[in-house]
Amino acid sequence: MSTPHVLPDAARNCDAQKPDCIGDAQKVLFYTALVLIAIGISGHITSLESFLEQQKENQTSAQENFEKPKLMPHQVAGSLFVVLLAIVGCIALPYIKPWSVRFGIPAICTVVATFLFTTGSCSYKPSGPRPEGSPLTTVCRVFVASASKTFCHLPPNDIQEPYTRSLRCLDKAAIEVQTQNQEQIEQSRWKLCTREDVEDTKMVIRMIPMWMTFIMCGVVISIGNTYFLDQANDMNRKLGKLMVPLPIFKFFYDLVKEKFHKQYVKVTEKLMIQGRYVPPIGIFVAMLFSILCCITAASVETRRLDMIRRYLLLHKPNDSNEKIKIPMSMFWLLPQFLLLGAVEGMSTFSIDQFFTNQAPALMRRYLKLFRHGVIGVGTVGSVLSVYVVGKFSERGGRTNWFQDTLNKSRLDNYYWTLTVLSSINLFLYILVALQYTYRDPPDEDADLNIKE
Repeated sequence: MSTPHVLPDAARNCDAQKPDCIGDAQKVLFYTALVLIAIGISGHITSLESFLEQQKENQTSAQENFEKPKLMPHQVAGSLFVVLLAIVGCIALPYIKPWSVRFGIPAICTVVATFLFTTGSCSYKPSGPRPEGSPLTTVCRVFVASASKTFCHLPPNDIQEPYTRSLRCLDKAAIEVQTQNQEQIEQSRWKLCTREDVEDTKMVIRMIPMWMTFIMCGVVISIGNTYFLDQANDMNRKLGKLMVPLPIFKFFYDLVKEKFHKQYVKVTEKLMIQGRYVPPIGIFVAMLFSILCCITAASVETRRLDMIRRYLLLHKPNDSNEKIKIPMSMFWLLPQFLLLGAVEGMSTFSIDQFFTNQAPALMRRYLKLFRHGVIGVGTVGSVLSVYVVGKFSERGGRTNWFQDTLNKSRLDNYYWTLTVLSSINLFLYILVALQYTYRDPPDEDADLNIKE
């Protein structure tokens, strides 16, 4: 609904492609759509995987005394249809010109998918009782309980169950205050916490500096879905006489993303690196690749801008509705896409493993969301970095690095800026990682026994 073709009142007497024809109503709808997409993606990430695992566990437990059912033909056909639909959609959508149709097709598919999802509600198997409480609530309780006992003396460090030496002020949360209302205090979870609650809270706080250094990886990863693709769209996309679609980069990106961390695991096994140190070393490698990715992207963009000036194409894309392609193959961008795939593959695996090894037990069911949170904050940080770098670049009356077209912009300078920021972030990560006390990976057999 935000496209000029759908709302004719905003584009009745002018060309629908001109910015002046975009009315306030369309802008409101467009930014509202962005918010709705963000909410939808967050709900999809936090719910879909756990829902499918839950249904699989329920189905397995219900059929454990029966013969394992075989896949039905309609199930195989449905799975193939879903895969083919996604592939065809990725290839076909970029060639559709009207934005109203390009947005409308996914909208229709989403309506159909929602209908199919709701029709299967009768076959969903309910799960057992969900665990109560939240790790955030536990952390807040420890802070409230320790703050309410500010003037109390710290408890002695028990030899059998000693507190950790750091953040000793939080140990006051476990002090039992002798008052006339002792029974009421013991019953109040916000005034008295267990030793385990205090130690879990300390683990969470100690992880925050490490967590902050992961955000820069998300900043670098986010440019792969924005500027990299925009650059490729303006370059020569022909391979011989064949017009290559942009999703080819997605294929190579995912290929490196899936394979790279598996090779890393094999290397660490051969080098006999202890399990506790595998994630931090992997994060270091991911940050190193992010620096190399930014350097490569800056070098390629410098060459692209030189080609634009050489062939006098700086203002050409604005002369007509059809953009003139730069005489430079888009496959010059392939190395930075491969490096970016290595960054996401390594960071995804290593951050997940880091949280799995170091996060307290009360956060086990949220571990898969931590990495999404890091990458999401990095994406927001990418938007903020563009704004800040743009404002900084125009100081002293200079031209802003981000203009209305890609050819007029100076993305090479922005990539060099990300290189510097990533290098500083890597240095800070090394300092924090060397000071961090790592725990051994949790015993999977013990966790399985607990679940059983």
